[in-house]
Amino acid sequence: MSQIPLRYGSLLDGRTALVRGYLSAVSGSAGRLVFSLVYFIALANTLSVAAFGLFATASAAGVVLSRLLAFGFISALYRTATKRPRLIGTFTAGFIALSVLSLPLIGAASWGTYWLFFRADMGFGVFLGIVIAEALLWRPFEAVVIVNNGLGLFGRAAALVIAGTAFRALAAFLFAWNADTSLGAWALFYAAANAATLLMGVVLAYPRQRLRLAPRLYLRRLPDSLYVAGAEALFYVQSELDKLLVLALGNAQLAGIYAIVMRLVDLTAIPIRAFTMMLVQKMMRAPDLLRGLRIRALIEMGIFVGSTLALAGLAGVLWVAPNALGRNVAEAAPIVGLALLVPGLRNLVEYQAELLFARGQTATRALNLALLGVLKGVLLAQVLGWAKGPERLVLALNAVFAVMYLGSMVLTYRAMRRGVRGV
Repeated sequence: MSQIPLRYGSLLDGRTALVRGYLSAVSGSAGRLVFSLVYFIALANTLSVAAFGLFATASAAGVVLSRLLAFGFISALYRTATKRPRLIGTFTAGFIALSVLSLPLIGAASWGTYWLFFRADMGFGVFLGIVIAEALLWRPFEAVVIVNNGLGLFGRAAALVIAGTAFRALAAFLFAWNADTSLGAWALFYAAANAATLLMGVVLAYPRQRLRLAPRLYLRRLPDSLYVAGAEALFYVQSELDKLLVLALGNAQLAGIYAIVMRLVDLTAIPIRAFTMMLVQKMMRAPDLLRGLRIRALIEMGIFVGSTLALAGLAGVLWVAPNALGRNVAEAAPIVGLALLVPGLRNLVEYQAELLFARGQTATRALNLALLGVLKGVLLAQVLGWAKGPERLVLALNAVFAVMYLGSMVLTYRAMRRGVRGV
């Protein structure tokens, strides 16, 4: 009889810890949301609309290129923190070594991206500064956050995320008072903010373990890491491809208005990612967690409804008070509501990709994201040929993301019927 209270007590403690961890992660998302909004308002109303569009597009390219850092070994670091924390020092040494080895690849890819999309609109030095800020400063900071999440230190990870976003918001605020408000000047402010964020994260929050190289351990993990790097790059290519295509097939002014709308859409994903991160960790330990159709449908419905209501509320505010987020944002305010279905559909595509990562199906994930990237590119090229203004472009995005979601759903859930790889 005495065993029954102990069993239920243990179960209750486990659920309490899970809820506490989720609330910590959500608090980080809430803080990040506030500072992200401050950052967005300050920057979008200091740069011209065209310059903001160029920065947002270059930053998106930098995010894609950052996934090449260390050839995706950050995934091995995350799994180590989650399952074998005593090896964090060993895998951190591997991450640093592979980061150095990946620099020529990042440099070559950066030059190719610049030549294809940006050479007519900005200098290479400005573009390179933004890429360095994203790939060599912010991405390693994300590794610090990821390791803390892997260790279950969700409160600390949340505080790091809030602090990092606050540094960016402070940089944007100081930039607004700077005499030179050109894109080149902002690239320096942005890199300085990301450098300060990385230094803060490493000094205050990274586990103190001896760094020890163990190449044989890395070689076993490298194929999976390469799959993850490819999948991550492909995910962000399909995620950010619209910004690049709008710039390439349109102009900087259209790219700026489009970037403002999509930045507001991005804000709706911040709380969703906290939930996804927790679910991914749970599935690493129990890969068949979402075997039932009912629970899948309920989770997807929650993500879609929450994302849609968030953008609807923001669009309502801008409809009543177009200048609420500043004069530049006011140019895009009338069309924000036209993207009503985009946040939910896009967040679902991101969520489904994470399900395959959680189950160790990294090669399938990479293949799926490549197919979705091609699909999105074809659809957007058609839309940009048809849409002659930002209103028709944003409205057509609902159909583009609906097709993307259907494709992702079929590919993801068919793949989940197969066996799980060791995670």
